[in-house]
Formats: sequence, C-alpha cells, structure tokens
Amino acid sequence: MLTVLLVVLHVFISLFLILVVLLQQGKGADLAGAFGGGGSQTAFGARGATTLLHKLTAIFFALFVVTSISLAILQARPRSSVMSGRTAAPAAPAKK
Repeated sequence: MLTVLLVVLHVFISLFLILVVLLQQGKGADLAGAFGGGGSQTAFGARGATTLLHKLTAIFFALFVVTSISLAILQARPRSSVMSGRTAAPAAPAKK
C-alpha cells in the first residue's frame, strides 16, 4: 500500500516539476513566447516570477529525489512470501 501511494505521489511530483521547469524563463525564449505571448513576465512581475519558479523547482526537485530514493529502498527490501522458511519437498519414491 505504501509503495502504491509513493508511486502516485512520485508521478504527481514529476508532472508538476516538468510544468515548473517549462514555465521558467529561458535565455531569449520561453514557453509563453512559443505561443505568441510577449508578456509572460507580467503575472508575477519581472523578478518575482523568476524567484518563485526557481524556489518551486528546487522544492519539487528535492521531493522528486526523496520519493525516488524511497521507492528504490522499498523495492530493494526482501519481501516475505508464503514459501519463505520452507524446505524443499521430499522426493517421491521411484516406481518399479
């Protein structure tokens, strides 16, 4: 159950991280410029959007790393099964 919850959380964090990275202002071209919008800096101000998006990127990157490591640890742990601790069944006697 914990693994399923972590996978769902990991997918949401991944999608949000992709979105935040794509919304950041690049060198000369950004996502809004690709769709014909010239005023992409007006939503948060010229400097406010950059710092907010950079902070969100750092936060979601850290969450992405934590969920990735958690999933790797959960998958590497040996699981108990119905057959654990049992010995092999005795061989059947040969028929003549």
